[in-house]
This record gives sequence, C-alpha cells and structure tokens, in this order.
Amino acid sequence: MTRLIPLAFLVLASCPSFAESVATIQPFSTMSTLKDGWEPLEFPNIDQHTRYELVTEHGTQVVKATTEGGASGLIARLTLDPGEKLMLRWRWKVSNVFERGDARQKSGDDYPARIYVAFKFQPEEAGFFERAKRKTVELLFGESLPGNALNYLWANTLPKGEFVANPYTDKTVMVAVNSGQQQVGEWVTVERDIVADYRKAFGEAPPPLVGIAIMSDSDNTGEQATAWYGDITLSP
Repeated sequence: MTRLIPLAFLVLASCPSFAESVATIQPFSTMSTLKDGWEPLEFPNIDQHTRYELVTEHGTQVVKATTEGGASGLIARLTLDPGEKLMLRWRWKVSNVFERGDARQKSGDDYPARIYVAFKFQPEEAGFFERAKRKTVELLFGESLPGNALNYLWANTLPKGEFVANPYTDKTVMVAVNSGQQQVGEWVTVERDIVADYRKAFGEAPPPLVGIAIMSDSDNTGEQATAWYGDITLSP
C-alpha cells in the first residue's frame, strides 16, 4: 500500500506559528463531522475504501476505521518546523493484526492501524530523475509532493521498536510502535520524538512537517480489521 505515499500526501500549506500549526490537528474528540480539519486520503486505482466514522468509546469521541480489502485514510495538512524535539502522542486500539502482514514484503504491506508523518521535499538533496519525476506529478495533479516520511505501525511480525525501509520506497521508513497480538483489543497510548526518529531513520535533521495522516489498509493482504484512533497531539 505504501507505494502510493507520494500521491497520497499532496500536502503543502502555510502556518506561521507553532501554536497555530498544532491547532490545525483537530482533535477527534471535538469534531462534529469527519471534515473538521481532516480530509479524505484516497488513492488512484483503489476503488474500495476504508470506512471511517465518529463513534463514542467510554464517553470519548474517537474515529473508528474498518478495512476489508481496501485502503484510504484521513489527513491533516500543516507546515511545521519540528525544531530540536517534537513529541507526537496518540492512542489507538485494533481488533486484530493481519496474518499475512509483513513490513518487509510488498505483499504484506498492510496494517490495521498506522500513522504517517510526512516531511517537506528537499530538492537540493534530490537527483535529476527524482526532481523530474516530481515535476511530472505536479504537472499532472497540480500539487506539490512531500519528501521523506515516517510510518508508525501496529505491525504483525516486525519487532516493536524496529526501523525498516518500506518495501516500495526508501523514502519511507516504517517504525513498529506496537507488534503482534499483545494488547490487541486494548487502548494503547504511544508517544514518539519525531526529530529523534527522523535522525535515526534518515541520518539527518528533519525538514518541516507537511502532513499527518491515519490509515487502516488491507489492499495487499485482502484481510479485515477494525481500528480506533484517539486524539493526536504535537508538543515541543
């Protein structure tokens, strides 16, 4: 599924301050509809989409995602310099992991729950063919594409804490923050330092963030799962 990340994150916005940038990540708990601060994230050649809906769990509104052999997501667009340290915090729950899920194989590149963090493209560090490819996409779609991405996963067999390149592109690094059946059916809170993770994944300081998205997908494995996503927050 991650082969579609470059088209998925057609995000380029402007936001003058950290406080305003954080405000653009609308909490799921305060949304009246799914359009409040988040947009559908759909992919070419995938007609079957994940179903997202607002539901109440233990008195708090969250997003419920149901995937049955398809893929799509929800994205919040922003522009934010991460500085020296930037903490991303969220909570989630899944009904199951995929039996055929495997972060190292294209055929297993599906997850019941994942969070993308996309970063601004840096043309000065890209080769000629990379720049030409991106220019072609911009002409076709009228959008600027992001650069590298971190992909936080509820994985199947990838050990918790493991970093691996996505099987489709080395521009995306997969990070297993939960793995396997342990804690399935339970709410789990996750907190990550985006700056530290980017440095470990790509060997350098990160450029500005341009988008954060949630996605539950099963288009490669054809399996089924339900995930619940709580509020996502950023703090320095």
